Order: sequence, then structure tokens, then C-alpha cells
Amino acid sequence: MKNLGDTELKRLHRHWRQRTKGRVALLLDSVQTPYNVGAMVRLAAAERVEHLYLGGPAISPSHPKAGKTSLGTERYVTWSTHEAVEDAIAAARKAGYFLLGLELADGAVPLHEVTLPADVCVALGHEDRGLSPVSLRSCDAVAFVPQLGRVGSLNVAHAAAIAVYELRRREWTAAD
Repeated sequence: MKNLGDTELKRLHRHWRQRTKGRVALLLDSVQTPYNVGAMVRLAAAERVEHLYLGGPAISPSHPKAGKTSLGTERYVTWSTHEAVEDAIAAARKAGYFLLGLELADGAVPLHEVTLPADVCVALGHEDRGLSPVSLRSCDAVAFVPQLGRVGSLNVAHAAAIAVYELRRREWTAAD
């Protein structure tokens, strides 16, 4: 076995792009750690996330410390900054997204069990406080990532990666 060359990588990525029709966006509700934002920007660039909605005091992808993690991939991602999270939610809704909150909250269902349409915006909250009450109330559904270990929560960027992959995986397996 050997690493793929440039031509093989392009062919492989083209295959998966052709199998992907749904739109995915991320709403960052007051996410303030630049390294988390940078990791989510890189995720967005890698998995064709259509847009990042930054609500409240969220760090911009153009922040120098976010760039240390995103490694220049912010040039492949669009984002909008909204002073209030309500405005970010309204922008995502106007763009036609179903709002899926990712949070350990009452009534949340396991991520793999939630019924979702093709166009989903995943709402992720502050590193310590999670989604704000206004975000939770605004979500069409709330899901969580089941965890097996002794730690009760995930890093927000890791949770985003799991959620985006799960959304893409569903589409790919439905196409088979």
C-alpha cells in the first residue's frame, strides 16, 4: 500500500463530491477560542460546509490565532458575523437551513437517530456554557453525540467534526 498521488487524490475527492448534494452549514454561538474556530474552518473547507454563521462574541476565522489551526483554509470558506445570535439564526433560516442544535440537553436525541432534511445548519455553543437559551429554543431539533468514557463532553471542534461527518455519511449511505 502507498500514499495516493495528486491525480489519484483528485479522482477520489471528485467521486465523493459527486455523491454529495445536501448543504451543511455551521452556526457558532459565542465560540471564543481561536483554535476551535480555526479547526472548524479547516473542517468546513475539507467537508464542503457552505457557510459559517458567527453569532454573539464569536471569534472570526480571520483572527491570527485561528489561522494557526486553519492553515490558510479560510480562503475556501464563507462566513458572516452577527452581533446577536438571534441574527445569525435568522440568517441561517433565511438561507433555508434546518437548525440542528448539538448539545447535551433535556430532550436531545442521539445524533445518529435524529431525522433530518437535506439542508442542515449545526448550531454549536460556547466552549464552557454550550448553546445559549435563545439558540436552544430556536432549534428545530437537538441532538447529542453519545459518549462512553468518563468525560462528559467533547471539545466543540471535535463535536462539529463528528456532526458534519454524520450528516455526510447519511447522504453517502442513502445513495448506495
